[in-house]
Amino acid sequence: MNAVADMQTLKGLETDTDWWRGAVIYQIYPRSFQDSNGDGIGDLLGIVQRLPYIASLGVDAIWISPFFTSPMKDFGYDVSDYCDVDPMFGSLADFDALIDTAHQLGVRVMIDLVLSHTSDQHPWFAESRSSRDNARSDWYVWADPKPDGTPPNNWLSIFGGPAWHWDARREQYYLHNFLTSQPDLNFHCDAVQTALLDVTRFWLDRGVDGFRLDTINFYFADAELRDNPALPPEERNANIAPSVNPYNHQRHLYSKNQPENLAFLKRFRALLEEYPGAAAVGEVGDAQFGLELLGQYTKGEDGVQMCYAFEFLAKDKLTATRIAEVMDKLDAVAGEGWACWAFSNHDVMRHTSRWNLTPAATRCLATLILTLRGSVCLYQGEELGFHEADVPFEDLQDPYGIEFWPEFKGRDGCRTPMVWEPSNQNGGFTAGNPWLPVSHEHLQSSVASQEDDPAALLHHYRRAIAFRRAHPALSKGAHEDVRAEGDIIRFTRIHEGQTIFCAFNLSDTPSTCALPEGNWIPIGAELGSAGPMADGKMHLGPWQPCLALKQ
Repeated sequence: MNAVADMQTLKGLETDTDWWRGAVIYQIYPRSFQDSNGDGIGDLLGIVQRLPYIASLGVDAIWISPFFTSPMKDFGYDVSDYCDVDPMFGSLADFDALIDTAHQLGVRVMIDLVLSHTSDQHPWFAESRSSRDNARSDWYVWADPKPDGTPPNNWLSIFGGPAWHWDARREQYYLHNFLTSQPDLNFHCDAVQTALLDVTRFWLDRGVDGFRLDTINFYFADAELRDNPALPPEERNANIAPSVNPYNHQRHLYSKNQPENLAFLKRFRALLEEYPGAAAVGEVGDAQFGLELLGQYTKGEDGVQMCYAFEFLAKDKLTATRIAEVMDKLDAVAGEGWACWAFSNHDVMRHTSRWNLTPAATRCLATLILTLRGSVCLYQGEELGFHEADVPFEDLQDPYGIEFWPEFKGRDGCRTPMVWEPSNQNGGFTAGNPWLPVSHEHLQSSVASQEDDPAALLHHYRRAIAFRRAHPALSKGAHEDVRAEGDIIRFTRIHEGQTIFCAFNLSDTPSTCALPEGNWIPIGAELGSAGPMADGKMHLGPWQPCLALKQ
């Protein structure tokens, strides 16, 4: 870029404060993206090296999973210093270089803030556990045992077993919704909230454009520590935890989803407003109340701008009926809110494997997600069509998979390294020994191989992202008349005089779709959209979209 182009790019990032609405965000799992120093673990300078590739996709922003100082019991989601970079990922200077390079390329940077809990090696916890009367004694959720010595209530950990761990120093239990080494912070303590807002300000001052807020609905626990009620077997699902996990046996009324969260999010949003354009997407981890919470947390100007929805991260096959049901419920309980959709991420099986997709289905669903009302998160390797990697038990790193093997193999299969070129067994990810084995299947779908193939999925993603960006109705607009007709999901997107009709045949069987009344011209031929219209109908082949612009 020349200096004038640089200034124009940076000015554009500063002035478009509504960039997040309809944004396409590319998720980077830093351990597995690019290793710059040969130690087998991806790092910040590796991301810098690959930022031109990310910019070439046409995405608006990147979301980087945690890179803070951590003992890595949960691979960075157990933070021991919120305001520094773990040496395995580099340094604060490397992060500054990442920010500068991304902004020069017109890409915003969001980072993953884990505010609900810390590592047990965080200095805050070391002080809190030292006595019952120190300055931070109430910074974590502590409770006395029942008279018989058992935990104070029946709450369960997502990672298995009770959500309480006995601490001999205080002769009390502390709460951990995840690993025992991840104690939960006590958000009922105002000093905790202030400290976490100070952390947020630290990164905003460093130039980040926003945050992905991990487990946003776990911030508060019930002040009275009441037992969760049982969940009837017919209501259990595995959207948040695998079916073999007893966590699914409870309705989590008290261990999370507390109303006090709204007041904290108001404080958080007020801080963001001091930095024009700063935005946040909250991860709502709840199988029963996810969309309702999304509506509460993103309503109006008091909460976060977007929430990350789990509905399309589930194992359930993505049918036209399912999509219509989700969108109908979204309108009912979160009509004023804003969702951020994803098919894959670092915690779930890759959607190509989860739904057993053919190449045609993968292309169709890529186009679909980029036409839905809401913002979109794409997970690294998704644009290459990666399937879930097969990681042998002896190579597993994820404590979740190790705990529930073999019924649940954990999250390592979606976290294996990116494959940049096929010339060696490590796919250009590292010159050393990778922290997880590189999938040999992925080597056949490397970036370099697809760059040279005009028909490759990578180029389809680029075209679909560009198509979304070229049509404001798709990125910013409302949706109307969302409904399923057999295997076809259809809806209309509308924004400031632009109306686009979208229909997708989600089956292996040809079908016909009637267009709404009006004059329509077909668009999206580069995405395989159905061709010329006859008698107000479009004939859709298997896994074919229909995209039309109203005249």
